[in-house]
Amino acid sequence: MSGNAGAVAFALVAGVAGSIQVVVNATLGRRIGVVDAAAFGSVVAMLVLVTATVFVRSGDGVTSALKQPAWLWLGGVMGALIVTAIAYSPPRIGVFATIGIIVAGQLVMGALIDAFGLFGVERIPLHPARVTGLVFLAAGALLVLRR
Repeated sequence: MSGNAGAVAFALVAGVAGSIQVVVNATLGRRIGVVDAAAFGSVVAMLVLVTATVFVRSGDGVTSALKQPAWLWLGGVMGALIVTAIAYSPPRIGVFATIGIIVAGQLVMGALIDAFGLFGVERIPLHPARVTGLVFLAAGALLVLRR
């Protein structure tokens, strides 16, 4: 499998895992509280990743992240926000709507990051097809809120 095909497959698996994560965290959130469920899920994720780091060590270790600019820690902050949102939102708007809105938000922000080269990524300009796709995504996100 080529590197790109592997990346596509991995992203697809992550998408499936994300949908499962939404419903599991929402259920746990109803049972123990939203913030507690988000914290527990993050602790489990940390344990899995620390274990994986022991076996797949590819750099100077996790502690080298402490030497990086603070803006690079935003991934952890955003992860906490996402995990808390998926524990909070599904009981109120449904799993499908939660996932649809999160994905729409990710795609809109992704298009903006590409278009403006934010966070040091290569600029990929918006063109009419991308803008049309974003409009359809926004419409789709609104439609999934209907029950």
